[in-house]
Amino acid sequence: MSKDKAPTGAPWRNFYGRRHGKSLRNSQREYLESDLRRLAVPNVGWDENPERRKIDPTQLFGDGRPVWLEIGFGGGEHMVHQAALHPEVGLIGCEPFINGVAMLLGKIREAGVENLAIHPGDVRDLFDVLPDASIARAFLLYPDPWPKKRHHRRRFVNPEFLDPLARVMQPGAILRVATDIEDYVRQTLEQLTRHPDFEWLAEGPDDWRKPWDDWQSTRYENKALREGRKPHYLTFRRL
Repeated sequence: MSKDKAPTGAPWRNFYGRRHGKSLRNSQREYLESDLRRLAVPNVGWDENPERRKIDPTQLFGDGRPVWLEIGFGGGEHMVHQAALHPEVGLIGCEPFINGVAMLLGKIREAGVENLAIHPGDVRDLFDVLPDASIARAFLLYPDPWPKKRHHRRRFVNPEFLDPLARVMQPGAILRVATDIEDYVRQTLEQLTRHPDFEWLAEGPDDWRKPWDDWQSTRYENKALREGRKPHYLTFRRL
């Protein structure tokens, strides 16, 4: 759990998980120093926006396009793929693990995509400043499984996260959840099917066994497959 001191006026929020991993390569440090400043979503941090004024996410991309949100983009494979496949959309990615942010920045340079913005921190801070019904699609892909039962309340698929996510999603917006952990599937279905703002769109087994048509596998999925775990692909709609 992070023990970072909260800025004056900020609510105290426990943060569980890592913010830093192994030492960054020189090239990755350079990405963070140069590219992150340009791509970071402004006015999310409490120091930047202590009054928590709402931001206009469409203005990040300059033309009012639909905005998608990826929560915990890991190494960035899926996010860059979606950006290249859907140039008419703007994507915001949240990831507190700085090594993952550095990996994404390298992939952005390599792919040459420009319709991306990054919040290198807790998605709850972004939820604070996103307007209602501002997100047209959301992705939660291979989130931290927190396998111990006493840690299940830390999982994203709890009301603490789902309620603000529902607020910022547009009616009819799609939420995609991918995980290889069966108990995470159980909790996801329990929480989202009884949530008043979401419905599960599955009509048959293939709807959660087969990936989406525009899917890009991630490093976490590849690890799961190597270790014999089956991915699940769950699709929900914001009512």
